[in-house]
This record gives sequence, C-alpha cells and structure tokens, in this order.
Amino acid sequence: MTTDRQELASWLRLTLVPGIGGEARRALLKAFGLPQAIFEAGPRALSAVIDPAPAERLLSHECTADIEAALEWAAQAGNRLLTLADADYPQSLLTADDPPVLLYAKGDPAILNRPMLAVVGSRNATAQGARDAEAFAQALGDAGLTIVSGLALGIDAAAHRGALASAAGTVAVIGTGADRLYPAKNEALARAIAEKGVILSEFPLGTPALGSNFPRRNRVIAGLGLGCLVVEAALRSGSLITARLAAESGREVFAIPGSIHSPLSRGCHQLIRQGAKLVESAQDILEELRWKASPAAGAIHEKISVARNGAEEQVLAALGDTPCAIDTLSARSGLTPADLLAMLLPMELAGRVAQLPGGLYQRLH
Repeated sequence: MTTDRQELASWLRLTLVPGIGGEARRALLKAFGLPQAIFEAGPRALSAVIDPAPAERLLSHECTADIEAALEWAAQAGNRLLTLADADYPQSLLTADDPPVLLYAKGDPAILNRPMLAVVGSRNATAQGARDAEAFAQALGDAGLTIVSGLALGIDAAAHRGALASAAGTVAVIGTGADRLYPAKNEALARAIAEKGVILSEFPLGTPALGSNFPRRNRVIAGLGLGCLVVEAALRSGSLITARLAAESGREVFAIPGSIHSPLSRGCHQLIRQGAKLVESAQDILEELRWKASPAAGAIHEKISVARNGAEEQVLAALGDTPCAIDTLSARSGLTPADLLAMLLPMELAGRVAQLPGGLYQRLH
C-alpha cells in the first residue's frame, strides 16, 4: 500500500469505527495530528482525550473490508475522498459547526470552493413553488453563485434543475452513501449533477436513507452556502432546521412569502418574523449579499441555452405526435437513454412533454 493510500485508509478508519462522533474525532486529530498517529498511540493515550470505551473500540474494531471498498470507489473516475487535510475540502465548512472529517464526492471537487447559496424547501411543493425554486436557482447561478441543495423531491429537485441550466452548476448533499441514489425518482437528475456539479456525502458507502441522517445532511448544506433561501416550508420542516443552522453559523437567511392560506407558506412567514429577509426576486438576494455578477456568467449561460434548446427541438421532432418509449426515442434521436431522461425532466416541467403510464412520453402542443 502506497503512503497516500495508507494515509487515506487511516482517515477512513477514523470515520468508519461506529460510536465515535465528530467532536471526538476532531479532538483526537487536534491531540495527535494525522489519523495514522492516532492509531499508533496506545489506549491509555487515547483515553486521555476521549472516553475509554470508544478509545478501545477505535483500536479494536475491524473495518478493513469497508476501507478497501471505499478506496476502490475513490479510484473510479469522478470519485474523490476529501479529508479535513485536503486542499479541495470545502473551506466554507471549516467555519461551520461540526464539519465532517471526511467527505465522499462524486463530480468536480473544484466546485466545492466556489461561492454557494443553499436553496431548500418542501418535498410536497406546489407547482408555483417548484417554478419559483427553479427560476431563482437559475438566476442566482447566472450571477455566479453555485446552488447547493439536498436532492429531495419538490423544491430541492427544482433548485438543482434551475442551477444545471446556469453556468455555476450545483452541489447535491445527500443523506445516504454516495453509491446510493435516493429518492429513485431523482436518478436522472443525480446523474446530471454528477456530470456538471458534485454529489456530496459524509456517510459511508452503502448507508441507507435513515431519518436521522437528514438533519446531519442539512448542517452541511447550511455550512456550504453564503446564505440559505427557503422557498416553501411547513411549520415542522427540515428546511427550517437548515435555515436555523445557517443562521447559527452566521449565514444570511432568505424566505419567499406566500399565501396566508397555504400551510407551505407558514414556515417561510415564521422565518421572516424571526428576522429572515423577505425576498421577491433573485436580485433581492444578490443585493443583500452585496454580490456582483460575473460578466462571463451570462455569456456562458447564453451558449448553454442555445445548445440545450437545439437538443430539445431534436427530441420533440423524434417524439412526433404519438406516445413513445425511451428506447424508441433513443433510437430515433441518437441520444442515450440517460441523456434523454436528464433532458425530459425540465421539458416536462416546462409543459413541452408529458410522461404517461408505462414509461411513455408524449409531445404537448
């Protein structure tokens, strides 16, 4: 095993031993330096920093198979393991509470150190809420802010779609292992994000979608952004947790107001009463952040839009006037099924196509 691989294996071991929390891991790193030094120390030295029981577990727990699996995953194209000592580790997280010791990244890690804004909201979004999230995300992306969200259904997915249409891209922080896609309905969207942005997780490979993981995921979303925009949220909502964590980390919090009769407006209205900035346009956010858009961002987005529109016309022509399956559409258009699924999502939202039972798609006139 090479020195770099051994070092990375030590970082993995530190995170894969159960029952050792983030605070304990960072205390050990502060006391001993790199993880290799932690595992070279004896139980008495470790017990001087953390409780004896977890100290003993840290030295005795067997996780070689999981370490090898993670190293093999990281060796695949587009995959990275980022530790606190890595130059590509997102520096914004270092100023947040409880930064993960190790992150699994799928995509371009350079994006993780660009200026970001979190956009979150209800999984059961209204059609208007989804349109708002997508429009805000695209406008903020055009201004040069990378959009970070949680890849959930509803507002999160709409924000990612809007960001993918911009020059700045998007980051999806997930509550499962990086080798799992959840929810399944967002599989095509996740693939598009991995190509043009980053999928990020702190959870070991194979971790399922456990309820307790998502509040932890939310603190990473909050820590990555300069601020957090809540589009729609009920009074008891994970989005409000993200907004609270953002505020506690010194980030700006923004909320879009809605109807007094809508349960999904109540969370936003509560945030506004608590001091969040009421916003009606992306420009309101940019002004609050004193953000100056990059002139190049608009030009890049224009080129992307032209290319995307041309591909959409190609798909519409291939669809014709009768319902069509993905495989048939792929044969007609020359595009791969994965590319088609990524394109059909925004086309469906825009009302250009409709998904029918049986996995068929139909052109709308």
